[in-house]
Amino acid sequence: MKKRNTKIIRKFLMHPAGSVLVETGKTKVICTATVETGVPSFIKDAEPKQGWLTAEYSMLPAAPNERFRRERKGIKGRTAEIQRLIGRSLRAIVDLTKFPGYQITIDCDVIQADGGTRTASITGACVALYDALSEMKKAGQIESTPFKEWVAAISVGIVKGKPVVDLCYEEDSEADVDMNVVMTESGKFIEIQGTAEGEPFDEKELAIMLKDAKSGIMELIKYQKEVIRNK
Repeated sequence: MKKRNTKIIRKFLMHPAGSVLVETGKTKVICTATVETGVPSFIKDAEPKQGWLTAEYSMLPAAPNERFRRERKGIKGRTAEIQRLIGRSLRAIVDLTKFPGYQITIDCDVIQADGGTRTASITGACVALYDALSEMKKAGQIESTPFKEWVAAISVGIVKGKPVVDLCYEEDSEADVDMNVVMTESGKFIEIQGTAEGEPFDEKELAIMLKDAKSGIMELIKYQKEVIRNK
């Protein structure tokens, strides 16, 4: 199994509680985690008391190979879908009841796109979130860490009849099957998004792609931990 090289640089920005630059191949994403006091109205009266985690995703107009217009009148469907995916993925690995009264906002800004922007965002944002929660504990905002386990994401597919892991843009555009997989350290799936762009795929091919995705994600999680250890 061959995948693109991933690099995560921690504390990339000065102000956020957590921030990283994640590079996956030629794709580059800045991920930040900002802590604010107050929670949305829909959980204000929830019992037990809890905090909230949400995510926003955007792409610089010049990030892909052709410039596009900025989203000035509300976000488009693809952007909204990716934001919800990032938010779901990270809420699954934290205990919201351990930071009541606080909202953590994850911002993922793509500065260069060459495929796999949503998966790179999740992998990088998890490290930024870990750092933000550590800072909250240092500041006395929380008593114990709400972080339950690591999460990472990767793309897999079938290109010209062969399984491929961590597709770049060129591979993605030629893929017969394109799939994004989000998985926790304990091997549980948060999301599987798979589509046959060309020929339909069978159960055997699905099993191969999921096996490759799990192997790739476990490598990414191992790397996330190394990044945290190597301060």
